[in-house]
Amino acid sequence: MKKFLAGFIIVCLYCFPFVHFSMNQDYYKGSMRGYMLMLIFISLLAFLSKIFCNIIPLILGNILSAFFSYYFVTNTTSHVQWAWYFKPFGPEWVFIIVSILIWIPQITIFIFARKIYNKIKHLLPF
Repeated sequence: MKKFLAGFIIVCLYCFPFVHFSMNQDYYKGSMRGYMLMLIFISLLAFLSKIFCNIIPLILGNILSAFFSYYFVTNTTSHVQWAWYFKPFGPEWVFIIVSILIWIPQITIFIFARKIYNKIKHLLPF
C-alpha cells in the first residue's frame, strides 16, 4: 500500500507540463532557468521513483507530462507566435527534442539510485 501511494504521488507530480513550462520561460523571459528547473525536478522524481517504487511511475509520469506539455504547446502556438523564436525547428519539434533528451538524465539518475538503494535498502522502513 505504501509503494502504491508513493507511486501515485510521483505520477501526480509528473503530471506537471515540464517541457511547456521550460519553453514558456525561455520564450517570455529569455532564460534557460526553466530548463534547469525541469532537469532538477525530473531527476529528483526519477530518484524518488526508484527509492520508493519502481520504473512504472517513471514511465507513466513521463507519458502524462509529455501529453500535457504537448497539449499546452499546441494551444499556446495557436495564439502566441512561438514559431519565429524556436527557429529552425518550430515549437512542436523543440517539444519533441526536449522530451526525448530529458530521458538521458532520468535514466542516469535511475541507475545511480538503484546502486544507492541496494546499499541502503536494509535501513529503509518500507
